[in-house]
Amino acid sequence: MKISYPITHRRARLEIIPLIDIMFFLLAAFVLVSVTLHKNHCISMSLQTASTSQIEQDEKSVYISISKIGQIYLDQNLVSMDTLREQLKVFHQRNPQIKIFIAGDRDTSHGNIISVLDCVRSAGIQKIGFNVNTSRP
Repeated sequence: MKISYPITHRRARLEIIPLIDIMFFLLAAFVLVSVTLHKNHCISMSLQTASTSQIEQDEKSVYISISKIGQIYLDQNLVSMDTLREQLKVFHQRNPQIKIFIAGDRDTSHGNIISVLDCVRSAGIQKIGFNVNTSRP
């Protein structure tokens, strides 16, 4: 005689739809976090505003900042003009297509910026950009 149990044995099922929902949530979270990340390559300074500026970031670029008292920073490291010239020549030898971004404080002397620009060009680098604040209409 066979006795039946009141509880039936069912095979366990793996529900895939909740897993897909979780994966989409994680993907959206990572996308939002990566968009909000911002690498600060320059020292903090008051930049001039320009209405025709374009946002351009590149991991292989070099950032030069000039403070309002004329101090020169190469990727957030304080350097002298001679050290800057030597470092730029080394960067240019490694990568002839290197991009240089210059950020001059709003209150810095125009002569300081021109001196740095002349130093960059004397190292043989031709791809030069200026960091400015974008004006929002």
